[in-house]
Amino acid sequence: MMKYFHVYALCLMSVFSTGCGQNRTNVPQDSISKGHYPRSQPKENSAGELAVRLATTSRVPVSMVRNVKPARNGDILIASYLGVFRYDGTSFTNLTSRISPARFSSFWDVLEDRKGNLWFGSRDSGVYHYDGKSFQHLSTKNGLASNTATHIYEDKTGNIWIGASRYDGKSFRNFTTKDRFPSNNIRLLLEDKTGKLWFGAQGEDMFVHDGKTFTVLKNKDGKTFRNVWSIIEDKNGSIWFGDTNGLWRYDGRTFTKVSQRGAYGIIQDKKGNIWTTGAVTQQLWALSRYEASSLYHKIPGVTEITSGGPMDFLGLLEANDGSIWFGSGGGVHRYDGKTITDFKSGKDKN
Repeated sequence: MMKYFHVYALCLMSVFSTGCGQNRTNVPQDSISKGHYPRSQPKENSAGELAVRLATTSRVPVSMVRNVKPARNGDILIASYLGVFRYDGTSFTNLTSRISPARFSSFWDVLEDRKGNLWFGSRDSGVYHYDGKSFQHLSTKNGLASNTATHIYEDKTGNIWIGASRYDGKSFRNFTTKDRFPSNNIRLLLEDKTGKLWFGAQGEDMFVHDGKTFTVLKNKDGKTFRNVWSIIEDKNGSIWFGDTNGLWRYDGRTFTKVSQRGAYGIIQDKKGNIWTTGAVTQQLWALSRYEASSLYHKIPGVTEITSGGPMDFLGLLEANDGSIWFGSGGGVHRYDGKTITDFKSGKDKN
């Protein structure tokens, strides 16, 4: 049984509105057309200098790619440490070269919202908003809870969640334990079909808000789920997610451990297969596919597509053509069912 937090009913009813908790901060409508430079500058070494030179001259992502997301027109959006790129089926375009030179970049996430605006999340410089004409830089000076904006999510009402901050297009609403949240360090990972909000964060327990109550989730052994990086709702309405102990499935009543394999990234493709990236062992990471026909078997059939060292397989996306894109510590890759293309090296691997 899941244990519920004792909370004040009035606060819970208004926790996602303007009352009960942190003040809203109006965001001035300033924009930037020149480069923005984070206050903290990374120390350079020979490897770092080489990466910067490559990023400056390369026309493809050459650094760590944490997330790969879809654009509304079917293009691929790629958040790489040294810049955010768009792939239009033929070539890559660096979308962030105007706002942050490669030597100062640290991008982790990208999102195109329902209005067609682009959002770029950084590790230590807040978030950038691009409306097709100009960039707007949003940080703690504008009311963002933290300049660590490594995860961006759009909910069903069009609000943009950036870590513990919710942006409604005009102002930020920041959520903390004062709002009866179990943690100050939150990320909205999923809004499911029933409207429940699933939260998680690095080093924190995953929890759910059903509109009234916060629930810290626990398995049958009473253990919480920590370090949940990825989560999806499958075609049957079950929730799949990965934590420090492997891959899990929740059918609304029971948590089932599907695999020991980690799931840094997780998607379901058009055929119903579940794909994951993550650790197989401490030193071995892999791109794995769980076959649609066996997803609800006691031991689902899994195919290891390819494997490598730690952090070699990160964010995941199925493109419109059915190919699987995944990020790694050294760029972005595409698997077409037969061949893996490494865009950084220009080489294919069967």
